[in-house]
Amino acid sequence: METYRIENLTFAFPLSDAPALSGLNLTVRSGEFVAVCGPSGSGKSTLLRQLKPVLAPHGERSGEVCFRGTPIGDIDPRAQASEIGFVLQSPDNQIVTDKVWHELAFGLESLGFDSRTIRLRVAEMASFFGIQTWFHRSVTELSGGQKQLLNLASVMAMHPSVLILDEPTSQLDPIAAVDFLETVKRINRELGTTVILTEHRLEEILPVCDRLVVMDRGKIIADGT
Repeated sequence: METYRIENLTFAFPLSDAPALSGLNLTVRSGEFVAVCGPSGSGKSTLLRQLKPVLAPHGERSGEVCFRGTPIGDIDPRAQASEIGFVLQSPDNQIVTDKVWHELAFGLESLGFDSRTIRLRVAEMASFFGIQTWFHRSVTELSGGQKQLLNLASVMAMHPSVLILDEPTSQLDPIAAVDFLETVKRINRELGTTVILTEHRLEEILPVCDRLVVMDRGKIIADGT
């Protein structure tokens, strides 16, 4: 089953001389682990943000992006929030509450889940991600690696079918980065979640990803195993 189908996608920022994305065609199947790489400015982050419209930058877009066979623009924000998980580069930019346990519950509360479901999912995520020992701590006391792991756990608490990560280890130290990527691998293998990730630490990703997509100057120049 297709998670994403991208056909002839072109995107240009306002007042830009050249498009940031040019005629992209890409299909991502359910359960795949797809890594996207390329030099800075190649369009990786711009492409990923097109996959969740609430995060898409302002500009002129043509072509089609479909999520599970539905044009991405027709998917309501609630469905986007629950089905399409997105982890940003900066650990601090995604945290919105003061305590670890509240951060885990925040997305579920926003979507209107009942208290029993929230407690169950928060407990599941705390166990899966191994954060029981700092469950009641203030987020200001956490390291960068712990904050990014909390962001990931908070997203996964909503049980998304796809997880998109935009250079999630760029601000982490090497040990925290390796631990974080190991957790992403587990999510793909054990939960069957589709993963689309941009990452510079390719030595950690290449052994486990199903496909590598290489971008340069807004175009896909290679796509294969």
